Amino acid sequence: MKDPLEAAALTILRSLGENPEREGLKKTPRRMANALREITSGYNTDIDKLFNGAFFKVNYREMVIVRDIAFYSLCEHHMLPFFGKAHVAYIPHGRIVGLSKIPRLVEAFARRLQVQERLTEEIAGTLFAELKPRGVGVVIEAQHLCMNMRGVKNETSSAMTSSMLGVFRSDNKVREEFLKLINKK
Repeated sequence: MKDPLEAAALTILRSLGENPEREGLKKTPRRMANALREITSGYNTDIDKLFNGAFFKVNYREMVIVRDIAFYSLCEHHMLPFFGKAHVAYIPHGRIVGLSKIPRLVEAFARRLQVQERLTEEIAGTLFAELKPRGVGVVIEAQHLCMNMRGVKNETSSAMTSSMLGVFRSDNKVREEFLKLINKK
C-alpha cells in the first residue's frame, strides 16, 4: 500500500480492533483516503483562479447578499464534521463579483481543517481584499458534531460567528440591515 492516507486508515481500523480484511472493510482504507482528499480539497484551491477575473465595473452602491450557503467542514481539533449555512454580504465600491464566486469562496475555505471563527474571517478578509468593496459582512451558523455526538453531547446547540469589515463594522445601520435581511424567511 503506497498511499499514506490509505495506510493511516488501515492503522486506524486495526487500532479500533477491527479486521480490515472482512468483507465490509476491505475497500474502506481507499474510500477513507478518497473522502479525506475530497473534504479537504480546499488546500488545493487557488483563490485567484476561483475568482477567475469575474469582477465587473458597475455603479451599484447597495448591499449584495448571498445567504444560506450550505457548507461542510472538518473541525481541526477532533477531525469531526461541522456544517451549516454562511451568509455573505458586501457593498460595492465601483465593481461587483460574479455571484457564484461567493459560494465557491465559502467552499474553498470550508474544505480544510478548520475552526468556525477562522473560516468566518478568511471568507470576509479574502472578499474584502479581492473586491475592495465599501464593506463585507459574514455570518456563519453551524452545528459541530464534536459537540453534538461527543463531549457535552448537546444535540441541539449550534454556533454563530460573524466578521464585519469596512462599513459593516463602522456603521450600525449597515450592520443592522444585513442582520435583518439574512433573518428574513
